[in-house]
Amino acid sequence: MPMTPVPAPFTADDYRARMARAAESAADAGLAGVLVAPGPDLVYLTGYQPTAITERLTVLVLAAGQEPVLVVPKLEAPDAERAAGASALTLRDWTDGTDPYGVTAPLLDVDGRFGVSDNAWAMHLLGLQQKLPGTSYTALTEALPMLRAVKDAHELARLEAAGEAADEAYGEILKVRFAGRKETDVAADLAALLLEFGHSQVDFTVVGSGPNGANPHHEAGKRTIERGDMVVLDFGGLKHGYGSDTTRTVHVGEPSAEEQRVHDVVREAQRAGCAAVKPGAACQDVDRAARAVIEEAGYGEYFIHRTGHGIGVTTHEPPYMIEGEEQPLVPGMCFSVEPGIYLPGRFGVRIEDIVTVTEDGGRSFNNTAREMALVD
Repeated sequence: MPMTPVPAPFTADDYRARMARAAESAADAGLAGVLVAPGPDLVYLTGYQPTAITERLTVLVLAAGQEPVLVVPKLEAPDAERAAGASALTLRDWTDGTDPYGVTAPLLDVDGRFGVSDNAWAMHLLGLQQKLPGTSYTALTEALPMLRAVKDAHELARLEAAGEAADEAYGEILKVRFAGRKETDVAADLAALLLEFGHSQVDFTVVGSGPNGANPHHEAGKRTIERGDMVVLDFGGLKHGYGSDTTRTVHVGEPSAEEQRVHDVVREAQRAGCAAVKPGAACQDVDRAARAVIEEAGYGEYFIHRTGHGIGVTTHEPPYMIEGEEQPLVPGMCFSVEPGIYLPGRFGVRIEDIVTVTEDGGRSFNNTAREMALVD
């Protein structure tokens, strides 16, 4: 298989546009601005990721009509200056022994309401509130849930490369022996394969064999995989800074008629969910399409989670494919479609692809066979 080209790095102009869009979106939502702590949002908006996240205040301040400002500890300023988006913002540093909130407060509207990245430390918000008691704060996931949801062509290329790498890892894991080995052994194989195919980070390798497969987020354990087991394989991580996440369910030896039927139902549900992906459809329509197949087959009570989640610089982010989510799908959104059936104490089945919304439908970034694979 030919190697996927390495995507071009994001430029300062890319980050400048993202920050401007975030500030404008905040204003449209009635917010005075956005405060971004170290984490996925800061990486997405500036390309900066501190080497260590400590109690020292680091915060990006964005507001419509003013230049972006990144407040950083002085000892970390050299690293921040090397970030890809550094030239698109102003750096303001502070030294140990001085008041970082005194440096930050003049950048904020004294009576403003600000969106704050979800992983901001409470001590920093309390520090700012003490300086500016008229301010208030709301989580970015609530205020601007679609901030990172619509990907541009460069982001889509990264997600596609991550999906291809996960597919290659799956193709190789089918060649290893399952029977007589522990779940942790197969999980280690999966992690090594993700790294071999270009992932910089492995986020999870779920290997749920037999009754463990009935737990959607089972962590690989010491159970020995046996012949006759259904095995759920759910794995992913980051490649070029963007996520992969795919699930296939395999069987050690020949499946029973019931096991095959359950797998067929999930496969049809997953196909229906993917077919529902199109511009203008609501997120909940994807969930409804997949869930209807499982309910009609009589397994509705055993589908116990949402049908999907967004993916980008993290493997779980908005939007979510769940009943009640009326957010319309637009081209460039990327998310999982992963229905499942979980029979307690017996086995589970899940099939998952990452899909993106196109101008006229949807396209999958995972293209391995969805039929039940038989392994030794």
